[in-house]
Amino acid sequence: MSDPINLFDYETLARERLDPMVYDYYASGAHDEISLRANREAYDRIALAPRVLAGAGQRDASIELLGERHPLPLLVAPMAFARMAHDDGELAIARAAGAAGVTMTLSTLSNTSIEDVATAATGPLWFQLYIYRDRGATQALVERAEAAGYRALVVTVDAPLLGRRERDARNRFHLPAGLIAANVLGDGMSEIDERDAGSSLNAYFAELLDPSLTWDAIEWLRGITALPVLVKGVLRPDDAARAVDHGAAGVIVSNHGGRQLDTSIATIDALPAIAEAVAGRVEVLVDGGVRRGVDIAKALALGARAVLVGRPVMWGLAVGGEQGVAHVLAMLRDEFDLAMALLGCSSVGEITPDLIAG
Repeated sequence: MSDPINLFDYETLARERLDPMVYDYYASGAHDEISLRANREAYDRIALAPRVLAGAGQRDASIELLGERHPLPLLVAPMAFARMAHDDGELAIARAAGAAGVTMTLSTLSNTSIEDVATAATGPLWFQLYIYRDRGATQALVERAEAAGYRALVVTVDAPLLGRRERDARNRFHLPAGLIAANVLGDGMSEIDERDAGSSLNAYFAELLDPSLTWDAIEWLRGITALPVLVKGVLRPDDAARAVDHGAAGVIVSNHGGRQLDTSIATIDALPAIAEAVAGRVEVLVDGGVRRGVDIAKALALGARAVLVGRPVMWGLAVGGEQGVAHVLAMLRDEFDLAMALLGCSSVGEITPDLIAG
C-alpha cells in the first residue's frame, strides 16, 4: 500500500505490522462483535442536510470543555498497553497529542507510568480510572494523577467484569515479555503473564476490580479529589441523570468500543436521548466508531461536546510512532474542517440538530 490517506488505511497497515495477538487485542470486540460493528455502521446511516451560501469561509473548530479551550472537539480515548504497538507507546501518543493541542486520556492499564507520561506531555492530560476492590490502591492512583498535573478523572463504569473477547481467549492474550502494567506495581499483578487458558486480562480484572460498585463510588471519588470526574460507559438517559445527581462533571457515552456487553446500543444512537436527559447541566462526550472528520460533526449535531478516538490512534502509533499518531490527528482535524465548510458552519456552535436529515 502507498502512504495512508485515511484512518482505514492506517488500520490495514497496522494489521500487517503487528503480531496477530496484539492486533486482535486492540481490534477485537466482545462475543460476536455486533456492537463493535454497529458503532461504525451507525455513523454511516446518518444522513446530513448541509446549508448553502452560509458564509463559512473562515472556520473556528475550538470548543470550551471543563473550563478550558480546546482547538478541536476531539480527545484521545484511554487505551491499554500502547507499548505493544510501538516501543515509545504512551510517550509517543502524549507528544503527538500535545503538539496538536489534543487532550490525551491515559489508561490505568498503560505500559508507561502516570509520572513518565506527564513528563513527556506537552499538552493537557486526563486519567482513566478503574475503582479497585482496594480503595486505598485506587486513592493512591488518584493522588498520583493529581500530583502529576492531570486535569480530570475518567471513571470507567461498564466493566464490573471484563467482557469475553473471544479473539483474546483463542490467542491466550498476555503482555509480551518485558512489558508491564506500570501503574499497578506492588499489587502483584503488574505482569500480566500467559495463564493456563484464556486471556490473562480476565484474571486480572476478576482479582482487582470491584463488581459490586454502586453510584456511591462516584461520591466517594469526588470526596478524595478536587479534579472533575467524568463517568465513562453510560448508555441510558436515566444513568446519565444519575451521574449528574451524584456530582459528575460529565458523562461519556460509550460501550467500551464494543468490548463489553455485545449487542449494546451503538454509542451515536444512544447519544441524543442522553444529551436530552443531561440538558446541558454537565459535559456530554461520546466515543466509539469515529473514523472520519464528518463523524465528529454528526456527534456534535446530536448533542456531544466532543468525541474521543481510540483505535485509529493506536494504528497510527503502530505504523509510524509519534509521527503516525500526529498524522492520524491531522487527518481528523482536516476532515472536520472540510465537513464544517461543506455543512455551512463557521463555528462548532453552528453544528446544530437541523443538519441531520430526517
